[in-house]
Amino acid sequence: MHPPTHGGDLAGYRETYGRMPLDFSANTSPLGVPESVRNAAAAALLHADRYPDPYCRALCRAIAKKAGCRPENVLCGSGAADLFFRAALALKPKTALLLAPTFSEYEAALSLAETALSFYPLKPETGFLPQEDLLDRITPGLSLLVLCEPNNPTGRTTPAPLLQKIEARCRETGTFLWCDECFGGFLEKPHTLLPRVPENPRLLLFTAFTKLYGMAGLRLGVCFGAERVLSAMRAAGQPWSVSTPAQAAGLAALRDEAYAESVRACVRAERPFLFEGLLRLGFSVVPGEANYLLFSTDLPDLGRRCAEKGILLRSCANYRGLSDAYYRTAVRTHAENERLLAVLREIQKEAR
Repeated sequence: MHPPTHGGDLAGYRETYGRMPLDFSANTSPLGVPESVRNAAAAALLHADRYPDPYCRALCRAIAKKAGCRPENVLCGSGAADLFFRAALALKPKTALLLAPTFSEYEAALSLAETALSFYPLKPETGFLPQEDLLDRITPGLSLLVLCEPNNPTGRTTPAPLLQKIEARCRETGTFLWCDECFGGFLEKPHTLLPRVPENPRLLLFTAFTKLYGMAGLRLGVCFGAERVLSAMRAAGQPWSVSTPAQAAGLAALRDEAYAESVRACVRAERPFLFEGLLRLGFSVVPGEANYLLFSTDLPDLGRRCAEKGILLRSCANYRGLSDAYYRTAVRTHAENERLLAVLREIQKEAR
């Protein structure tokens, strides 16, 4: 079995345990793939003998219309991770500052580009939130700053006033700013730098259909940025990165606002329920704002014990700044969340 580096390794679980788990390790929609998306992807298979549109023209136009920007400022890729690697290889920044803990693919992409990395530690005592001193780290010698809003795995967003200062500071110093907003669709209040893209040619904003629409297997990510930068990113990878079914699925998802609101309503109701349930069990829980929660425990081997009982959690031991005491859990349906809490209670009793 390959060691898991991300959540959602269902094939690895099945190889080990011979069955499929209840998956809390991947932060995708608890309601599954929308019917509209399934139907659109299936219909597009009729054209699978033809190459997909390498420019995703119809999809970029639809994304731009919904976002209120020009299609020239939109680039689609095979998931957001594909776009991180394209950006790193296109820009080849000399230096970059990453927060820790955060999503590991930023570091992987920038390491491939031989970027010199430094890290800003997010601390439990400050709620895993960046502080004003982050501004001091943004200097003319810094090529790139990477933010994740809300951050993965903490689920926290940078306070809006500080986020605005960070973006302004990056413009002053000529520092590229990447902002990953892949989980932004789950936030209860708007929290985006998208309006700044037209006026800041060094700002790249990333999002994806993976999370809100449960399309992890179709691989569809989006980057908003200056046309010149996106052209360089397009040239940094193969031309047919988004399949015809994925493009059709994206168009269908954009039209299915009722599904998106159902997902938001589910998460809005269930996140407090799961948060309080974990607290009552004695776990230390970070008050995340998206569809997942980070918690810590003194129970040894909690991930393995849950896996043996059919529950897959995301161990955060391989995140910079976190230990094997930390786990991330997705927020799922009420019945599934109740099942997770019941299994955790059972494990606690067995450990006494």
